[in-house]
Amino acid sequence: MARYTGPSCRLCRRENMELFLKGERCYTDKCAIKRRNYPPGQHGQGRSKVSDYGVQLREKQKVRRIYGILEKQFRAYFEKADRMKGVTGENLLSLLERRLDNIVYRAGFATSRTEARQLVRHGHFSLNGRKVNIPSIQVKVGDVLELREKSRKVASINESLEGVVRRGVPQWLELDKDAYKGMVKSLPVREDITMPIQEQLIVELYSK
Repeated sequence: MARYTGPSCRLCRRENMELFLKGERCYTDKCAIKRRNYPPGQHGQGRSKVSDYGVQLREKQKVRRIYGILEKQFRAYFEKADRMKGVTGENLLSLLERRLDNIVYRAGFATSRTEARQLVRHGHFSLNGRKVNIPSIQVKVGDVLELREKSRKVASINESLEGVVRRGVPQWLELDKDAYKGMVKSLPVREDITMPIQEQLIVELYSK
């Protein structure tokens, strides 16, 4: 499967915002966008006029990169959101938030979604008592995510749980650090997504 293997910080600079792709590094002064707050490349510091299409495209690319999803899969999420009842843009963000790798990240077991995806792929978690290794699984209300017994001594997971106070756990999730468990209390709503995302621009882009 194709995936981006280049520098993560380059993506943040391209979108002109912190996407928190490198975990703890993003909270320090080493963060690339804090040191070079302009797009990458030799023309990065030049002025450029962006069309309406360009603005919509950048918004779509930004959300794709936040959640680490390729174009074909992202388009499938949009089409599914468009078929659901309610506001398409909000449905799209809800589907992305309910991915298993995002739950692992948001609950505090990983410092980035990339790390969370790797942990899921390597079989460190169980969902409702069953081992899972598919990052794109959609969770439901009442689902219980648990770190497997053999994985509870993994240093990176324990370090991430120690720093969860700073990052915070969203209201729709519940974390029991001592039991290494997380539970989905409710479905995420638009107010639970704090990243500066203008989902209507994505709807406009795909509706052309």
